[in-house]
Amino acid sequence: MTTATPSTTPHTRLPHTRLPHTPLPRLTSRRVLRSEWHKLWTLRSTWITLLAAAVFTLAIGFVMAGSYDGDDSEIDTVTYVLLGTQISTICVAVLGILVTAGEYSTGLIRASLTAVPRRTPVLWCKAALFTAVALTVTLTANLVTFLATQPLLAGTDKAASLTDPGVLRALAGNAAGITLLSLIALGLGALVRSIPAGIGAFVGLVLVLPEVLGAIPSSALRTALDYFPAQASGVLGSAHPPADAASPGPALLALVLWALATLWPAGLLLKRRDV
Repeated sequence: MTTATPSTTPHTRLPHTRLPHTPLPRLTSRRVLRSEWHKLWTLRSTWITLLAAAVFTLAIGFVMAGSYDGDDSEIDTVTYVLLGTQISTICVAVLGILVTAGEYSTGLIRASLTAVPRRTPVLWCKAALFTAVALTVTLTANLVTFLATQPLLAGTDKAASLTDPGVLRALAGNAAGITLLSLIALGLGALVRSIPAGIGAFVGLVLVLPEVLGAIPSSALRTALDYFPAQASGVLGSAHPPADAASPGPALLALVLWALATLWPAGLLLKRRDV
């Protein structure tokens, strides 16, 4: 009598197949710029703030030109028709704060920094794109406002043309001043990581503090105040700056240094602290 033993089937080894290797896309500045470009223009706040800035500039320029009766003859034409940019500056500055601090409020900053581990390229690309957009929009609004208001000022001492001395420089300087002030706001937003705190810091430090310090009876302090951000920006937007104010060249340099003074520490903190 024999006992049947179960037959054993030898283990069949499947042929080794190698999965195709898909290389990860290389992180470049161009890709970071493209990402920040999409984030900037997909936000409703970008369109609202930029449109509001342009509308305020044009509308107030029309009101000032239409109501001119010769009482403000000491103010040059560019400064007079661009008085609306005082409000437009707030609009563009708020956008600068939203560009940085807004990502912290929504939590999107975590995804941004995960995609860009070095972190600082995110801030520099934001600043570069914002500079290009803000400068383009404000310069266009300034040119349109100046040209559109001149028919209302024809025959008055405010009549001027683009070829008059200092006019083009003042139009471009006003746009540069607004852009650099808004870059300061962008840096403040990155430093405090809060939209309300960023707006408060910008209004308090950039707009209010110089007015408070100006009340102190000190000639040295008043000279230094000429190079504070808001005062330097005002010089850039004037075709004929007052004799006791800073020159346009040093004023522009001062504004650039103020912007770097907020962006550079913002970049250092972005790299060193937790999200």
